[in-house]
Amino acid sequence: MKTRGPVLAAWARAHLRQTLGGPPASRPVEPWCAEPAATFVTLRWTNGQLQGCIGSLAAVRPIADDVADHVVSAALHDPRTEPIVRDDIDNLDLEISLLSPLEPVELSAVRPGVDGLVLAAHGRRATLLPIMWEQLPDLETFMRALKQKAGLSPKFWSDDVKLWRYTTDRYEDPAPARLS
Repeated sequence: MKTRGPVLAAWARAHLRQTLGGPPASRPVEPWCAEPAATFVTLRWTNGQLQGCIGSLAAVRPIADDVADHVVSAALHDPRTEPIVRDDIDNLDLEISLLSPLEPVELSAVRPGVDGLVLAAHGRRATLLPIMWEQLPDLETFMRALKQKAGLSPKFWSDDVKLWRYTTDRYEDPAPARLS
């Protein structure tokens, strides 16, 4: 992902500009851009406030298409925030996370600081990326937040809870406005 990161970030910003009425974006042509991948795109304002974080948990389409879809969704459709306008793009830090395949895991085998987790129970599902360990540093706090995100009580647990873990390769692209 480290060599892929700059290519994907440039593509994501160009595609978002195009979507918001800017110039046409050129899809990257590297062969790996056609390989299926599960990605998350996170956009944050330069003050650290979240604009949007949208992604997929399964590799079902080419990585370039996945990133393009998620950057637009994070900018315009995350229900937690208001949509941006084209002039905002250069004031957003962009992070791309490439997910490993999901792997079933027991709670006792979760690796704090390493694993992203997916929790499913009672028809609800939620995930927290591994980066969230920075804000939720212990397993109890992380699990409480994950259950709340799934719409479950923080104290909820039952035998039908299913957990999967994954890791991410992350690439951070600072807001161009920071660099000028």
